Amino acid sequence: MKRFLFVVILGVGLIAAILTLLSTSPIAAQTSQSAAVFDPDGKMKLPTGYRAWVFVGAPLTPEGLNNNKADFPEYHHVYVEKANVDEYLKTGTFPEGTVIVKELTRLLEPTFPDGSRKEPSGRGYFNGKYNGIDVSVKDSKRFSKTNGWGYFTFGHHPLPYAETAAESSVTECAGCHIAHVARTDMTWIQFYPLLRDKQGY
Repeated sequence: MKRFLFVVILGVGLIAAILTLLSTSPIAAQTSQSAAVFDPDGKMKLPTGYRAWVFVGAPLTPEGLNNNKADFPEYHHVYVEKANVDEYLKTGTFPEGTVIVKELTRLLEPTFPDGSRKEPSGRGYFNGKYNGIDVSVKDSKRFSKTNGWGYFTFGHHPLPYAETAAESSVTECAGCHIAHVARTDMTWIQFYPLLRDKQGY
């Protein structure tokens, strides 16, 4: 009798384990490295936690050096998830699902016509308030018409940013990357010290 009960308990336990595996496997299959989340309308949801990702660089094209006509006069703080940075450093290309966040910050209260100010470290440019966020996503199928990358703008203004964003038109974002030949995988690797060494720039 004891042996029979043991077999029954073992069988029930095995069935329960199989059912648990079957019920969780679809969720596991959906899990990926990508922070890109889209709603049913195809709009992207604003990524969260990106300021804790790997910070790869902060290009700046100030108004004072561009006849007051700079397209993006703010600092561009660029973040990439660590797993995707690691993959890039191994292979020289970003994996599918990579999300690159570019958060803008204004110059800190300029006091000179060129947008600079003087601080204890000397005269220069310093980070001010947050002023917008753009996101690019690598998905070769979803964004096949723009070389595998989709571009999203959640607002060029102070916080808070929009919670979702539709894909930007080619003329707004992708066209610039294509026309100006972003050097590697549609990205401006030459501006990011951590990544550019992989390409020998």
